[in-house]
Amino acid sequence: MFEVEHFLAAGNKLGEGPLWHSGERALYWVDIEEGCFYRYFPETGTRENFQIGQPVGCLAFRASGGLVLALRDGLGFWELESQIFQLVQNPEEGRQNARFNDGRVDRNGRFWTGTLGEDAGSSLYRLDPDSSIRAMETGITISNGIGWSPDDQTMYYTDSPLRVIYAYDFDSDSGLIKNRRPFVQVPKGEGFPDGLCVDSEGFIWSAHWDGWRITRYDPDGKVERVIPLPVQRPTSCAFGGPELNQLYITSAWTGLSEADRSEQPLAGDLLRMQTDITGQQENEYQG
Repeated sequence: MFEVEHFLAAGNKLGEGPLWHSGERALYWVDIEEGCFYRYFPETGTRENFQIGQPVGCLAFRASGGLVLALRDGLGFWELESQIFQLVQNPEEGRQNARFNDGRVDRNGRFWTGTLGEDAGSSLYRLDPDSSIRAMETGITISNGIGWSPDDQTMYYTDSPLRVIYAYDFDSDSGLIKNRRPFVQVPKGEGFPDGLCVDSEGFIWSAHWDGWRITRYDPDGKVERVIPLPVQRPTSCAFGGPELNQLYITSAWTGLSEADRSEQPLAGDLLRMQTDITGQQENEYQG
């Protein structure tokens, strides 16, 4: 069993969406409720905090430089040097108490991200390199972790309150999905599936909100291993490090009582686990 270590005292209220930038050798992640994102360079210990001023659901790298951000108010581009945000699209404009949540970029440079709100009217969207946007799935409760198999034939997508990770047939060329079916149904008492990543062997690593764990599933959806964690609310995970064999785990303390927080002082911090498994390179948005 691999050993989980305390990596960084981040203290995030709702840490989420870790991504490793191989070129910069830096880890990025967001704190949704604090409306900011971070960049951390493990080799030097340098940490940067970028304040956005509204909830940040997730981020992705952009091939032309900077980032794509999914915010409460829509999708857009962030320039790291000028720290200017340019809104591109807000397909959820007018929807009450809705915001964007988790997301990721596919191998053809399309950015996928979904929403959450007070009803079951959330959707999964695809932002194409030409900045056009398309709803790819509807009727979701809380859109969450997303990823693709190494052969690019399957897309995985999480609806957290239903405790389900779906699998879709994925057409890489067209970016179309079909044949949705349950890939994993998380039993009650094991938390809610949240963010995920897919490793180079095609196994899925899913963080369990309120589950104190990360589960690694094989490509058939069977539990391959469970990694116990010292935090109740892990939120997501991503492979990083120079060899892409370190699993970085974000967590949250939002919603916990003072008694709960005193019993889990690492809640909101980043954890790390050295593995003998490698992840997949993060893709960049091509727009």
